[in-house]
Amino acid sequence: MTRTAPPLDQPYYGAPLGAAVRRFFVKYATFSGRASRSEYWWWVLTGAVVGAVLNAFPTLTDGIRIEADGSMTVTGPHGIVLGLVWVVWAVGTFLPTLAVLVRRLHDANRSGFWVLVGVFPLVGAIVLFVLTVLGPRPEGVRFDR
Repeated sequence: MTRTAPPLDQPYYGAPLGAAVRRFFVKYATFSGRASRSEYWWWVLTGAVVGAVLNAFPTLTDGIRIEADGSMTVTGPHGIVLGLVWVVWAVGTFLPTLAVLVRRLHDANRSGFWVLVGVFPLVGAIVLFVLTVLGPRPEGVRFDR
């Protein structure tokens, strides 16, 4: 049995990995509306894995060497290219990651301004984690267009 994805202006509860990542990029800078837990957490997992691989690749290929004193040495042009690929990924996914976080907060009936709690080290991250784990609340529909 094939499930039909809801319209983009509605959260996709129980979204599979592929659909969640696709919706993440389609709704690149959409801060209105809501995102289900599965939409949000599939993206967090995907973004973390891709980011970690892109971050580690220059070091693993010896394009960038981390010295014993903690300094970094670029050992060749591929180190620069691979480092730039990671920077492009990080910059290119920052805004949509923020947008999906705001939409996730909306689904839990919280204002998007709750992302600002993240500026407080450790405590902010814990609060945001708890808020993103909360289940959907019917009152969150107020954030839909």
